[in-house]
Amino acid sequence: MKNAVVVGHGMVGHRFVEALRARDESADWKITVLCEEALPAYDRVGLSSYVGAWDHKELALAGNDYPGDAAVDMRIGVRADSVDRASRTVTTSVGDIVDYDALVFATGSYPFVPPITGHDLPECFVYRTLDDLDKIRARADQAGPGAVGVVVGGGLLGLEAANALKKMGMTPHVVEFAPRLMPLQVDEGGGALLARLVTDLGLHVHTGVGTSSITENDGAGLSVELSDGSVIDAALLVFSAGVRPQDRLARECGLEVGERGGIIVDIGCRTEDPDIFAIGECAAVEGRCYGLVAPGYSTAEVVADRLLGGSAEFPGADMSTKLKLMGVDVASFGDAMAATPGALEVVFSDAPKGTYAKLVVSDDAKTLLGGILVGDATAYSLLRPLVGRELPGDPGALISPAAEQVGIGALPDDAEICSCNGVTKGAICGAIADGACDVAAVKSCTTAGTTCGGCLPSIKALLASSGVVLSKSLCEHFSQSRAELFEIVRATNTRTFSSLIAKYGKGSGCDICKPVVASILASTSSDHILDGEQASLQDTNDHFLANIQKNGTYSVVPRMPGGECTAEQLIVIGEVARDFGLYTKVTGGQRIDLFGARVEQLPAIWKRLVDAGMESGQAYGKSLRTVKSCVGSSWCRYGVQDSVGMAVDLENRYRGLRSPHKIKFGVSGCARECAEARGKDVGVIATEGGWNLYVGGNGGQSPKHAQLLASNLDDATLVSYIDRYLMFYVRTADRLQRTAPWLESLDGGLDHLKAVVCEDSLGIGAELEADMGRHVAGYKDEWAGVLEDEEKLGRFVSFVNAPEEADPTIAFDESGERKVPVLMGMPRFGA
Repeated sequence: MKNAVVVGHGMVGHRFVEALRARDESADWKITVLCEEALPAYDRVGLSSYVGAWDHKELALAGNDYPGDAAVDMRIGVRADSVDRASRTVTTSVGDIVDYDALVFATGSYPFVPPITGHDLPECFVYRTLDDLDKIRARADQAGPGAVGVVVGGGLLGLEAANALKKMGMTPHVVEFAPRLMPLQVDEGGGALLARLVTDLGLHVHTGVGTSSITENDGAGLSVELSDGSVIDAALLVFSAGVRPQDRLARECGLEVGERGGIIVDIGCRTEDPDIFAIGECAAVEGRCYGLVAPGYSTAEVVADRLLGGSAEFPGADMSTKLKLMGVDVASFGDAMAATPGALEVVFSDAPKGTYAKLVVSDDAKTLLGGILVGDATAYSLLRPLVGRELPGDPGALISPAAEQVGIGALPDDAEICSCNGVTKGAICGAIADGACDVAAVKSCTTAGTTCGGCLPSIKALLASSGVVLSKSLCEHFSQSRAELFEIVRATNTRTFSSLIAKYGKGSGCDICKPVVASILASTSSDHILDGEQASLQDTNDHFLANIQKNGTYSVVPRMPGGECTAEQLIVIGEVARDFGLYTKVTGGQRIDLFGARVEQLPAIWKRLVDAGMESGQAYGKSLRTVKSCVGSSWCRYGVQDSVGMAVDLENRYRGLRSPHKIKFGVSGCARECAEARGKDVGVIATEGGWNLYVGGNGGQSPKHAQLLASNLDDATLVSYIDRYLMFYVRTADRLQRTAPWLESLDGGLDHLKAVVCEDSLGIGAELEADMGRHVAGYKDEWAGVLEDEEKLGRFVSFVNAPEEADPTIAFDESGERKVPVLMGMPRFGA
């Protein structure tokens, strides 16, 4: 095998390794990766999302350590110190000498620090890596809430850095030498609006001024003097004034570099040395460096193809950008500054609404050359692929409030929809024609939407315009979706399935709609789950308030709020297990499961537990299951809040809440995360300032990390946000949809959820809290409800005509250390 040595393991280096391994079908190449950082490739574009979560794993790129791949030699924390082109070897920081047949520089770039007096003071930082953010965080925590942080640079990275400081509780000041923010992406009008919008969000903006000097302020931070003579007293300063190509190794081994830096390569990304290539930000393709991830990925694909005998060429780069800075949409594409001779500008500015849109068109107003969008970038997905093409209508109509009338169908097939992965409209439509009937299928077939996700609205529009009809019908008996049925039940106060289907459906119902309606009815009232007609709607588990097991027996799971249990209750659980011959197991959700109960034994078991002060843990229902907790500040030396107390309060509040799917919580008393809260539908993690709230996580077949919804909340705000989040989910989710896929499918995603829950953008916050309040006030234990009702008790028999007899098909093998069921016959009930 030939050896390819990759120097650097950022996003582009990882993309190269993946591409070469995927295409090297004859196993010609072994790959040695020299990764200088202590962590393998992570999402540097999403660096700011690290703030608040402080979890390295959340940004890790999938498969970045190449598990089980013997063809990849991954060396973490190892730097390439020198290159000997004559012997074709690389010497590493640990003294190893690595031979290469092909050397690929993927060294990226480094932050530019202006030569200002005081730039090397310990309170000065750069904003480039996770390690940089950890250092900034430590200083911000030391300074305390509200301390001033200065960011030198008002471009893309500068505003990202300012946003990060704001998330850390600081007061950010942004200093930009140019007369406006983001001078390379937006014009004067867009910059003025952007400055106003971010100022309203808490930033202090200083444009048209430079930084003259930085001095220590008597041990209390820094004094930052600006070129206009003003001084900002700050706790820290972050340089975010641009980047420079990391080309040191190439210079030292004699390779040609550009006048402004960057390793000179041809359109095949090959240097003057035929065995050495450069990709990503360190590469100057025919003299030009590209600082975005999409062109970096293109260079990685080109080199992978070349090493396997291909002739791929760098296709050029789309330098368009679309991002959301502190909740403000900003987009720039094509010739945004109207540098083309004869270019015309069409501007639509709505200052009260906070939007600015500009199109740059040819002198005959027929060809789109570029544009700028600030405040509302919804038109970006339509406009960016049209750059260089004839406009489908009047330019003004494309950025006016009526712009949505021009659909994505106006784009030609070769228009690029996903710029990150170079996927065209034609490729997506082809996948749809071949049977891809939803976004997930399109992603799988084409890779579109798998990187930044900015093209997902366009993919959804293409699905719709291609005639793919995603039915919202719950089943053949109800044309409405689950969310619509929920609103019907709520608005009409319908309380029975029969009346609902008679008025709003057809037929007699099925195994799909009956449990769904039963869940909706339970979510909108405090009636017992087995009252009246409700009892006949339940599936097996809800029908008997217990989980059926493989041999037809049931498990009994007492609720243990927050995992807390008294000694007396533990004794009762042990006695019940002994007296009824049950198998016991401690679960991952901090409960004790009792297995092997026959249906006629359930009421007697429940009575013993209820008398001991325990209630149904509802392990059988689509409802709150558990609230897992660590011991928190009560016992742990690392704990900063009472996680057990909070977990108990939350479980007691939300117990019995019926929902589209099961719900699990976790409450951790510190960032060490012993309760694994970020793998839960609701995750609560203690901070020195309160609680961080995470939502939309789950384990199971498709595990998802929860996402940060809000930080440093007090107890009351935390509970109100959870109330709103859960009730919004209960109202709007589809049948059997867990919170993670619900959040993914939610229009606007996490940003929309934040607006609804934290900002009350829909004006329903009080209503959602009131709905939850009614649930809390009306909660009753379902086991106790059965024990108090002779009619309900009558259903708990193995045989209706011989209620005293036990099911003879139930048997157990107790010859080993564990009691296990023996299948003597088929279970009488479906699981």
